Parts: sequence; structure tokens; C-alpha cells
Amino acid sequence: MAPKDDDEWSDSDDDVLSEIETSVLLGVPDGVIDGVDINDAAVSRIGGHPAFIPSREPSLSSASCKSCSKTMELLVQIWCPVEDSPHDRVLYVWGCAQGSCQKKDGSVRAWRGLRFNEKYAAKLEKKLAKKRAQEKAKAEAEAVKNKIATMSNPFSMQQSSAPNSFGFGTQIFNNASAEPTTSPLEEAAEASDAESEASASSSSDESVIVAMASVTIGPSPWVSAPSYPSLYLSTTSEFLPPPPKVKLPPGTQVQDPADDEVKEGKNASWTFEAYENSLEVDHVFDRFTKRVGYEGEQCVRYELNGVPLPFASDKVFDLLFPTQPLPPLPVTKAAFKVVPAQKRIYDPTSLSPCPLCKSKRVFECQLMPNLINILRSTETDKKLTDEERRKAVEKALKGGDAPDTRGMGWGTCMIFVCEKDCCVDDDGEFEARECWREELVMVQWDD
Repeated sequence: MAPKDDDEWSDSDDDVLSEIETSVLLGVPDGVIDGVDINDAAVSRIGGHPAFIPSREPSLSSASCKSCSKTMELLVQIWCPVEDSPHDRVLYVWGCAQGSCQKKDGSVRAWRGLRFNEKYAAKLEKKLAKKRAQEKAKAEAEAVKNKIATMSNPFSMQQSSAPNSFGFGTQIFNNASAEPTTSPLEEAAEASDAESEASASSSSDESVIVAMASVTIGPSPWVSAPSYPSLYLSTTSEFLPPPPKVKLPPGTQVQDPADDEVKEGKNASWTFEAYENSLEVDHVFDRFTKRVGYEGEQCVRYELNGVPLPFASDKVFDLLFPTQPLPPLPVTKAAFKVVPAQKRIYDPTSLSPCPLCKSKRVFECQLMPNLINILRSTETDKKLTDEERRKAVEKALKGGDAPDTRGMGWGTCMIFVCEKDCCVDDDGEFEARECWREELVMVQWDD
């Protein structure tokens, strides 16, 4: 985490203020993957070969660069099931490292793999049924309470002397002024249900992992696909320092654009003073570097249905954060009005919808610059085979053309997915048990 400015902080501030946790999860490298986890799709990773969950292995063309047509290396694989969904879910991102393919469409591609999990679906349905029953019982209890409260003659004994025939409502009538009580037997049953649910969840997780571990990719063309060494991708929460306390004259208000997300959550915006727009400074890039500097090891930022962190002021930024219209200025000489600051608000409605179900796309995650550093270092450490070394020497002695320079040149890659996480057939008409769908990648290049 970046050191705090001593001029802006005091010992007393450190004692009182604490870091602020955001809704973003950060993906960081966490060592070389053990052999037992290589084929486990439930293990998120950097580099390596993909571990698939669909029963039918996807075509190798899924990883083809749309510029050079060569097979690209896997950048990240993220195990990311959606809450209360019966599907196992994995996100895969491939990227081309050929120098000539940088800044070209299709040199970074993302795919979403889904598979229906029967065991978890059954447990999920049981959980939802119990929730519906609890909501129904609560609604009935509220209805009974409302009926008691609206009685025309609360002192009449006729209602209480009538035989009880309302089932659940009987308990309410017997003690109208108190909340319904739970018997020790019912409490024990509820505790037993909670334990069984926890056990079921644990067994479900174990069954998923075992099922994933049983999936292999060989013999398969994917085995011979180019790859980086594989590393674990672990997640950690993002924490930001609280806004610094600065002594200002009374009545002065200062808004720091970099602190918008801390104060406003997902409704973050970028506000620039008019005079700042005339300077040759990219305030979006400054904000990006400041935010990333708090956790420099981050390779992935994950926040499903959240707000991406733009890398720079470019066409992608203008598309995702359009300029808001300003109010008209007065033209009379006597009227003077301060021009409000230009404000950018995240608006993904201009993105193309899901081609199958036509739902809008939402942000899920983005790749960060440190991922390039990690992959570059692992590629450098990768030893050449004798055959590769021999060919390189022969080419150098013969004066052959220098190979295409390698290295990815993006600042960030934002992945947008179907909001409904649809799992339908190729025609988009019927539900499918599993699917393999390409999602939208918006790349901001490092110029």
C-alpha cells in the first residue's frame, strides 16, 4: 500500500480513522499452482492452460487472435459462480502478445463457461422453498396483527370467546400484544435446519471441486497451445485510506475526484474544474495510478455489476463515462453565473447487448497492468527447450528476419458480460444445460 503523506496526517488521525473497505475484490498472484490443481476449473489462475467445465471441450479457435489468427495465451481464468445460480461458472481471458497485434480489435478475448449443477440446483430449490414459506408465514402474521389493530370494539369479548379456527393465527390471538413465541422444539428444529444447510453447502462445494478436478484436457489440442507458467490467483478485499483532514477557511468546500467511490459507492463520478481541462494533464490516468497505488500487486479488479476504473481519457472512457449536458448560461450583462464543473457519470447503456438474450451487458472485472509484469517475468524464467534454442541460434547465424517483438501494451482490459448470465442454445430460444459464450472486452491501450 502506498505510504501516506506525512504532511496531511497526524498521529491522532491515525488512531481515529481507519481504512475503508470497498466492494471491489482484487486478484493477486499467489505462487505456482500444484499439479493436483492444474485440471481443477474451480481454481482461479494466472497463465497456464484452461480447465474447462462444459462436457464438450470448446474449439481451439476460441483462443485465436482476430488479427494474426495465432492461438493466444491464457491470461487469467476466474472461478466466479453467481449467487443463487444453479450453474457452475468460469470466466476465461486470452490475450495476444505479438507486437504487431497490439491496439487491434480481437487481440484480447473473453469467454464465459456455464454448466448446470444438478446437486446444487436441488439444494438451492429447497432453500428458496423454505424462504418462500417463511415469507408467507410472516405475511400471514402481519395480516392477523393488522386485523387486531383495526377492530371496531377492542373491549368486546366476542372475538376472544369464538372458537379458534385460524391455524397459524391462533398463536397471535392468544397473545395479541406480544411477538409470536417459538417453542424449544421449534428452536431445535430451526437449529437442525441451519446445521443441515451448512452441511449441504459444504458437501456441495466439495462435490463441485471433486467434479472439477476430474475434468482433464488431454489428449486435446489445448495441451499444445502456447501458455505462460501457471500461478494461483487469490482474492483480497480492497481497502482505501480515509480522505485526509485538511484545515481550510470556514465555508470552503473541496471535492477530490479520487475519493468519489469511497463516499458514493458505485455511483462514482469524475468531476474536473474547468481550468484543469485546459492543462495537458490526464486526470483520469492520475486517478487510476493513485487508486492502484494502494495495492500495487493487483492483477485483476472484480466487481460484478460494478463500475470499472478507467485507465486514461480516450474513446473508451468517453463511451463509458459520457459528458453530461451543462445548463444554459445567461446572456444578459447583469447576470453572472459560475460555470459548474464538468461531470462524468458511468453509463454502460451504449454497449452492445447480449447477442443471444438481448439483455444489457454489465461490468464484471478488468485486467490490470501488473498482470503484464507477472506474465513477462514468468515467461523470462521459462527455460527454452534444446530444439527451441537450436532454432534460435540457426536463425541468428543465417541472418534471418528478426521475430515479431513480443509484449502486451494495454493499460487495462474491461470485461462486460450478459446481465442475466443467460445459458441458452445457439438460437437463444431454449434453456441449455451448459454453454460457451464470448463476452465483450473493452481495451484501453497504453500510448
